[in-house]
Amino acid sequence: MGLRSLFTVIILGFCFTVSCQHGLKRYHLRGQVMDKNVATNEITVDHEDIPGFMAAMTMPYKVKDPAVVQEVEPGDKIAADVVTTTDGTDYWLEDVRVTDESGRKSTPPPSPPQRLAVGERVPSLPLVNQDGKTIHLDDFKGRAVLLTFVYTRCPMPNFCPRLSSQFARIHEDLTKTPGLLAKTHLLTVSFDPKYDTAPVLRRYGLAYLDNDASGFAQWDFASAVPSDLRKLANAFGLIYFEQGNQIAHSMDIVLISPQGKIVKYWATEWTIAELEDALKAEATAPPRQTAQAGGLQ
Repeated sequence: MGLRSLFTVIILGFCFTVSCQHGLKRYHLRGQVMDKNVATNEITVDHEDIPGFMAAMTMPYKVKDPAVVQEVEPGDKIAADVVTTTDGTDYWLEDVRVTDESGRKSTPPPSPPQRLAVGERVPSLPLVNQDGKTIHLDDFKGRAVLLTFVYTRCPMPNFCPRLSSQFARIHEDLTKTPGLLAKTHLLTVSFDPKYDTAPVLRRYGLAYLDNDASGFAQWDFASAVPSDLRKLANAFGLIYFEQGNQIAHSMDIVLISPQGKIVKYWATEWTIAELEDALKAEATAPPRQTAQAGGLQ
């Protein structure tokens, strides 16, 4: 997360202070564990500046050794290595060491949102899209929907810009098959409704649609009032909060069936092909016979 493309001479310069080997780069992290997710092998860390990588912030990290996630607790202070691929497409923590356990009792673990289960109906809360139009998830019934969350000011290339670029690739591929295009929809929801107004979202969306506004017919960029945004994020198990002039957040992509129910989640690991294949398969699958399940209304 947060790596910019670097010329070879700059990469070599980094290797004096950052370990670079076998196509990987290694940075040193110090911070405090705020949360952990054993199911996804992730810990959320409030960390200091990581020179050459990113400013101080709170964010989730995958951990190489699953046993570490079992052992650490919220409140622990840790030191670790952030390992990234040289192209910045993946990153994780290795060699995690607990340096101070005294904060365990004084830092209660946050209560993570209880996301909707696969097969449950999604909430149909009001959203305002890039054209200033109020839309609801119910509007897309009959189409398979791929949904994610970003904010337009996100400075980290491996987070929001990566998600939007991948959705742009999917949109471009779907336009080549009009039959599939009519059965699918992409939806990007902003974490930052105060800044990401309809005009801002329109400019942002056009940047990923090659300035072709006709693409909004199949890909909406939307925001919600803060209370509804919180309900929607909680429904999908997302964590987000303001930190300075940035927003720390977890990542989530949700596949929603044409019947308006949860099909699948992706959190930290996926490929464009995987997302696109799942969307196409859901769009062309026969309706599922599932029990009615309540969502948030």
